[in-house]
Amino acid sequence: MTMPQKTPRSLAANRARLSHKVSYALRNPARVAPYARRAVRDRWLRFKHPDHVDYYRAVMASDTAGNPEAAVGSRSHDRWLALGQMQFDFLLEHGLQPQHRMLDIGCGNLRAGWRFIQYLDAGNYYGIDISPDILISAKKTLTRYELQDKLPHLTLTHDLKLEFLPSGHFDVVHAHSVFSHSPPEVIDECLAHVGRILAPRGFFDFTFDRTEGAEHQVLREDFYYRTETLTALAEKHGLSARFMDDWEKLPHGQSKIRVSLVDSPAPAES
Repeated sequence: MTMPQKTPRSLAANRARLSHKVSYALRNPARVAPYARRAVRDRWLRFKHPDHVDYYRAVMASDTAGNPEAAVGSRSHDRWLALGQMQFDFLLEHGLQPQHRMLDIGCGNLRAGWRFIQYLDAGNYYGIDISPDILISAKKTLTRYELQDKLPHLTLTHDLKLEFLPSGHFDVVHAHSVFSHSPPEVIDECLAHVGRILAPRGFFDFTFDRTEGAEHQVLREDFYYRTETLTALAEKHGLSARFMDDWEKLPHGQSKIRVSLVDSPAPAES
């Protein structure tokens, strides 16, 4: 099974430009009709839901109705399993321990979450998502893997202010393929509040669609950012941010940044 790779060409591409769309259509004619249908759907949903969170919740409802695994970005069950395993293995290599308390922002249908729930001590996994439809699918995943005794917390949220969570509580905060679908104001909101809930030695890992050219978005679903834009946002809120070079070596199309409290050492890696 192949996974997307980052190349100099892909990192420089501006997918919002007409020239890129025409070139892509000529190279992938079978994808033109699905893209057109998605563009029409998204325009209608944006008209109905001007607020981005409401809009993306409607997108998730539509996608989940078709295929919950595809709704979280997995084109097949094997890919769903592989992407979840990749996330789990990465955090395990970076010192995740069973006693750690973890917040999974945008937990989806527990693509990686079921592995974290299985590994962590009971009650130590908190998953939040804006989509009630995908959380229903998450509960089905929980049942399929017989993880009820682990007592995970699965919570619906409308924003990323995180005000319902305790201060200094989480050793690991994780957001996979969340900021890749978020405009700057949503990312800024999360970074403004995540420091409050981090434990003194905790960290926040998030992936993003990286560009080395002009920042842009496609259909208000996919957002492409320069690394320095996101690290500057974190620093604006008194956080330390670093680009994760070891994640970059993995076969995944998104990049990763780690945020932590300033002058707070990260947990020792195993």
